[in-house]
Parts: sequence; C-alpha cells; structure tokens
Amino acid sequence: MKITSDSPNTPVRAAFRETRWSVVLSAQNLSDANSEQALATLCEQYQDAVYAFIRRRGHGPHDAQDLSQEFFHRFISKEFLSGVDRAKGRFRTFLLTTVQRFLCNEWERSQAQKRGGGTMLLTWDADAAEERFCEEPSHDLTPEKLFDRQWAVALLEKARLDLQSEYERAGKRQVLDVLQAFLVGDADESYADAAIALGLSEGATRVWVHRIRRRYGELLRKQIAETVDSEAAVDEELRSLYAALGG
Repeated sequence: MKITSDSPNTPVRAAFRETRWSVVLSAQNLSDANSEQALATLCEQYQDAVYAFIRRRGHGPHDAQDLSQEFFHRFISKEFLSGVDRAKGRFRTFLLTTVQRFLCNEWERSQAQKRGGGTMLLTWDADAAEERFCEEPSHDLTPEKLFDRQWAVALLEKARLDLQSEYERAGKRQVLDVLQAFLVGDADESYADAAIALGLSEGATRVWVHRIRRRYGELLRKQIAETVDSEAAVDEELRSLYAALGG
C-alpha cells in the first residue's frame, strides 16, 4: 500500500463527550429510549467477567453458563439495576457485589429450566467465554481478581474495535492493520519495516503510531467514563485496569 503524503492524515475523529455514568443511568431508566441499548452495552462489557467469577468460585462450565444466563436475565429485567446508586461508588464494584449476593442466594435446581428464559439483549458465546477462562492463570487469581482482569480485557478489546471502526470509516483501515502491533508498548516489528509497508518515512510512521495510541487511549477513557461519575474516577479505574492486567 502506498500513501501519497509523508504527513499522516488523521482519521475523522468522532466527537468525544464525557458520558460519566450515562450508560448506567440510561439502562436504569425505563422511559429512556436508549435503555435497551444501554443494557446491552453493560452486559457485553461485563459478561466475561461475571462468567469467569462464577467459574472461579467452583462452578463447572455448564452450571456457570446457566448461572450467568440467569444473572443477566435478572439484570436485564432491571431487578438488579434498581439498587444502583452513583453516590455509592463505581459500577464495577456494585456489579461484583451483586454477583456475589446472587450466588449466595442461588436459585434451587428446580428453577434451572427457567434460567435465561427472558429475551436476551446480547449474543453471548458461552464456549468462547469458557475458552477465555481456561487461558487465564489457574494458581494465584482469586475470583475477584479474575473478575477485574476479564473486565479490563473486555474494555481494551471494545476500545480496539471502536478504533478499528473509526479507521474503517475514514478509509485508513490498512494503516491500522499495519501499525496495531504498536498499539500498546513496544512491538517486535520494527518501525522501518512498517514504514516500508506503508510507503512512508520512518518518522512519519512514528507520528501515525503516536496518533493511533492517543486515540486508543481516548476511546478507552470513554468506555470507562460510561460507568463512573468524575474525571478522577476515570483515572482511578484506569489504574485499576492496568493493575488487573498486571496481576
């Protein structure tokens, strides 16, 4: 691929608006036209974390799938969301506490056939969730730590997919494909090789990488801002995210 200019053309950037807790509030509000989409967003963001937590608490794959489906069925029905209070702290902490209570009050096995009986607002691949769970370390991660780790991985992946969509719309998807190895930290690939692939100078390639990383960071902050209520809380959640990945 050849880019005609040595100066990177910045992709069209979607306006970034601090949403601060907006997804949670929208999901909680039955009269909000975006309520169902907000629910789906929250479920997608936390589904692997909830499943991994339940698995690490000692439930086998089949029971964990049933329990996860039931948990999100009740979540979508707004049963759990009624207790959300932004003044009490992070939504992630609220959700983890809710899962813990749910498991303590697990429905009797006679109710198993009703699990997941409602209309789900998300597509959940249970086999993929189990595969991701099995890829995690099995020795030193508590259920709570694994919950946080899966939450962090899901946020990073969502930010990456949003970045990919932006570059796709801007007609720069091939640029991202070449440079996404540099997205976080140093890559095994060299800037010189990437520059050759793009038809750019090495200096211009480094500018592209800087802009891609910056936008990725903005999109990640946007994801986090949807479930916290201040800029300081976003920073705190970012620190928790990196700590979870490091653990």
